[in-house]
Amino acid sequence: MSGFVPASELRARFAAMLSDMYRAEVPQYGALLALVADINRETLVADPTLADALRASGEGDRIDAERHGAIRLGTARELRCVARAFRLMGMRPVGYYDLAAAGVPVHSTAFRPVDAGELAASPFRVFTSLLRLELIEDVALRDEAAAILSRRSILTEEATALLAAADANGGLDEAQSERFLPALLETFRWHSRATIDREIYDRLLASHRLVADVVSFPGPHINHLTPRVLDIDAAHARMAALGFGPKDTIEGPPRRRCPILLRQTSFKALSEAVAFPGRTGLSAEGSHTARFGEIEQRGAALTREGRARYDRLIAGEAHTSLPDDADALRRERLAFFRYRPAESAPRRLPPSPGNLEALIADGAVVAAPITYEDFLPVSAAGIFRSNLGDEVQGSYAAAGSRPAFEEALGEPVSDEFTLYARDEAESLAAVDRAFGWPAGTARS
Repeated sequence: MSGFVPASELRARFAAMLSDMYRAEVPQYGALLALVADINRETLVADPTLADALRASGEGDRIDAERHGAIRLGTARELRCVARAFRLMGMRPVGYYDLAAAGVPVHSTAFRPVDAGELAASPFRVFTSLLRLELIEDVALRDEAAAILSRRSILTEEATALLAAADANGGLDEAQSERFLPALLETFRWHSRATIDREIYDRLLASHRLVADVVSFPGPHINHLTPRVLDIDAAHARMAALGFGPKDTIEGPPRRRCPILLRQTSFKALSEAVAFPGRTGLSAEGSHTARFGEIEQRGAALTREGRARYDRLIAGEAHTSLPDDADALRRERLAFFRYRPAESAPRRLPPSPGNLEALIADGAVVAAPITYEDFLPVSAAGIFRSNLGDEVQGSYAAAGSRPAFEEALGEPVSDEFTLYARDEAESLAAVDRAFGWPAGTARS
């Protein structure tokens, strides 16, 4: 026994602490959690098949605890700092998202667990954006923003010291963990006092609302925390009825019998009181708008071909279709699936290459869509834009750069398609072992 607290336990504790903090800071988030819990309970009662499928896949227990948060960072140094903290909690950078094309001057990744068992234990994710200072057109303002960011440290001294101890020793024990998690929580806390005066803030705001949000405060306050809902259409309608002020549309794919990818909606960002330090020592009162509430519904992860078809569909290309049926998605290899022997299936069968479809038809093997654990750049940008104001510009001329982001991060980001393909392959290998088949038989 190493005596270290497992990464999944650290992750689950931190997600719960973050949720409690955000609920205290943004009371509407607590009301949103209650709404989502009601919708999920009603959906499972009305759809026993869905309830059975979630239970069989192991996802039933994770729904209520599932969250993703989002933060916005200003520098490569800050990105590497949070990457160290997330790594300790078993969260790795997955995917690259360029939001500049939609008028948001950041590029992003998602820190999340990458193993199916770890996702089942605690599926917490943080969508993490890095400000692209080079997109600020005013060179003097750009330099001023860089200087402001260079002076701040987003981790407390205790969090930094404990991260160093974890790096040196391979983890944190219980006593260290009880100190580390509250210390890390400070990085995500809202601060109602800006670090810059009102005049600089207004110039940053005129450049872009998100630039002002990233540069003006002591750290990357969590700007939303998102629970998972099983029927986002019902939740969206109820948000409106309860006066949450949701955005008009749901981002992502349309409603389908077989949900795919990710659907998201949110309520508008709150205007919160902020004090700005004055150059004469006096404070100026003002407000800042950044934090909002969001919900998400997750569906099947699409293969590269499935995603290409989806992208062509949303681009309006004619003669493009995507089946709204799980079996068709599986047979055409448009979505990833996890396979397992049915509980009643015999544990040894004669080798029969290519017989997987027959086993599924006979009920000996169960195939369930692998849940999409990642994000959609168009949807993320749509949520950002709806909470940044209608005056946000249409796009930036500069394209994103994954190599530049990875250089800032100090490591490559994982390819999400590769991770889903690995999970599918591992499940097929488990079927081979269960039936006593040579490796590769199930998929041959």
